[in-house]
Amino acid sequence: MSYPNRCAVFDLDGTLIDSREDIAHAVNLLRARFSLPPLPTETVVSFVGNGIRKLVERAFEQEDPALVEKAKDQIVDCYRETLVVKTTLYPGVADGLRILKTAGFKLAVATNKPHVLCVPLLKKLGIADCFDAILGGGTKIRMKPEPDQIHYVMKETLSSPERSWMLGDNYTDLAAGRAAGCKRAFAAWGFGDPRQETWDFKADSFLAFVYHLLKSSGA
Repeated sequence: MSYPNRCAVFDLDGTLIDSREDIAHAVNLLRARFSLPPLPTETVVSFVGNGIRKLVERAFEQEDPALVEKAKDQIVDCYRETLVVKTTLYPGVADGLRILKTAGFKLAVATNKPHVLCVPLLKKLGIADCFDAILGGGTKIRMKPEPDQIHYVMKETLSSPERSWMLGDNYTDLAAGRAAGCKRAFAAWGFGDPRQETWDFKADSFLAFVYHLLKSSGA
């Protein structure tokens, strides 16, 4: 089935928000529960990108496997305590989203961050109402780099993949966009790793991405 709309699909961490310190604090709160020393923020950030359970596995990889399983069950509670303490929107995000909305784009979030945390976080940052669809990890829909999340938001927004874009800072975002048939933009300001993935546009700022979409779509 062919859908008529254009959609801009966004990753969350490292694309819309700078959440590094709060993620690291949540992981170190969890480690403290098990009497383990804290990890440097940079180390924790290097573990981000493949979902919160994989984050815990990486942060506890030197520990007993039974401990890792216990820790996985507690990470969401720890993260709720620090969800939006130091987390901020990247420059231009709030204005850019509203510009795209006004131009007629459907907007969606497709992230591997747990779905139960996404809407509360976006509400606290004041941008939840910008999105036509929000999908996080921990649902029955496979996470990025699989294309399933993007397929889901395409259907939710009645959007055509070939007229839509995926913006993200990590290889998981770019791979998912490629597999879904979307154009792909690399968020160069983020903290992810693109690995060997390529992109249709390298954005040095959020507003640069917005203006590129407007220009390329004739909006």
